[in-house]
Parts: sequence; structure tokens; C-alpha cells
Amino acid sequence: MTINEIQDEIIEEFSGFDDWMDKYQLLIDLGNEQEPLEEKYKTEQNLIDGCQSRVWLVAELVPTPNPSLREGSLDGEPAVIHFRAESDALIVKGIVALLIRVLSDHTPQEILDADLYFIEEIGLKEHLSPTRSNGLVAMVKQMRSYALAFSLKR
Repeated sequence: MTINEIQDEIIEEFSGFDDWMDKYQLLIDLGNEQEPLEEKYKTEQNLIDGCQSRVWLVAELVPTPNPSLREGSLDGEPAVIHFRAESDALIVKGIVALLIRVLSDHTPQEILDADLYFIEEIGLKEHLSPTRSNGLVAMVKQMRSYALAFSLKR
């Protein structure tokens, strides 16, 4: 599934709710469904700067599960980035779960080229406090930084 297809799926899920309390509950549910991050990864170096709550993000470059699905990619990249994360705040945990759902298991170039329009489309940015909004920007920036670092290593 492409990044845009995943974003469209998320937009569809959130469009079923008119009330933002229901959307917050969906975010909390998504965060709770996420695999907890092992304690060994909850280190200072994995903390995202710029988030009011604590968010740990881990990224690793892994072989593409099905290389034939990537033949159409621009760079023919044989590996994808797999993200894992956790937060000590319920809504933030849901936000990072959404970002992982959209960006994880895509090539570094796909992540760098992605236009994350779902954030605006579901109204997320306008319904977050300024500090949470800054945290969202910091999470996206960190994920793109990993993508850039992995693309330069190759």
C-alpha cells in the first residue's frame, strides 16, 4: 500500500466522526493498539526533542518484504524503514501510531517525498494544543531525519 493510500484510509476512518471527542477517542484507541516499545529502547537518544510529553522513536532499515512490489519506486531501493515508538501520553501515543502507520515500511525516498496531507484533512493540527502541535512537527521531522540518514548511508 502506498503512503497516499494509507493516508486516504485514515481520512476515511476519521470522516466517520463529527465530534472531536470521538476522534480523540479513536486516537487513544490507536495508541493503545500499538505494540509497547521494549524498555531497552526507552533511552535519552531515542527521545524526540520538541515534544512536551516523552516520545521514544526507533527506526531500522530492514529488507523489503516483497522486492517485486518496489520495482516501481523511483530509486529501486531494496530496503524500507521500520519505525517503532511509544509515548507516555495517550493522545500523543495515538498520533505517533498514525505516523508510524503512514510512514513505516516505506523506502527512505518515499518517506522524504511524502506529502502528509492527512494531518490537515482530518483536522488534527487545528485541534491540538500549540505544544502538541509542535510535538507533531518534531515527530515528523525526526522520522524524515532517519529517512535522510538512511538514504545517505546507502
